[in-house]
Amino acid sequence: MSDSESGNDIGVLYQDVDLAVIDKPAGLMVHDSKLARGETEFLADRLRERFGKPIFLIHRLDRGTSGCLLVAFDRDIASALGRTFMSREVEKDYLAICRGWPEPHIDLDYPLDGGPGKPEKKPALTRFTCLATGELAMPSAGFDTSRYALLRCRPETGRFRQIRRHLKHLSHHLIGDSSHGDGRHNRNFRMHGVHRMLLHAVRLSFLHPVSGARIDAIAPLDAELRRAFALFGWDESLR
Repeated sequence: MSDSESGNDIGVLYQDVDLAVIDKPAGLMVHDSKLARGETEFLADRLRERFGKPIFLIHRLDRGTSGCLLVAFDRDIASALGRTFMSREVEKDYLAICRGWPEPHIDLDYPLDGGPGKPEKKPALTRFTCLATGELAMPSAGFDTSRYALLRCRPETGRFRQIRRHLKHLSHHLIGDSSHGDGRHNRNFRMHGVHRMLLHAVRLSFLHPVSGARIDAIAPLDAELRRAFALFGWDESLR
């Protein structure tokens, strides 16, 4: 079995006997679901091989999203962490590159449905902070350049594709998002060698359910995110 098949190529940001924080790569489905659409490889399977025991997913990341993903090795620990997530005692920070130059701070309280087959709308709150701005030499709306921004996104709720859909609502579409983004801007980045969706779960902070210690995991940028940062000369430590 190769390292890729066994999951040994998956980064582990934190691990103890109870839980682990995984550095999920972009482009890999977390688990099998109706959204898998014929996919045969899943992160959950690779992690079971990697750790040699059952794993319990505490939350989800979209296929195109990279970064911090929390798993437990015990059902009781998973239940405790699930309650922690439900109580909003977990801090989740994402980095996103979007079209346009948003305001410095935006708290968007905009209800969202639960995705396909779940039409009921529920409260959804995301706090956005603009960390940096930049321009590419691509004509846009009568201008010689196209404007982009790096955002820190902190979802206070956990709705289906919340950050992606909230950015669409703001008309600051997430770059690389084929479902809720802007195709012309996505093509701009592909021309510069950036093909992935530019959403990264950079930080996950929570209290350990057994020790009570604060766990603060940081996921590094992958090669394509670093390439995107380099287009604008942004410092990779921005978060």
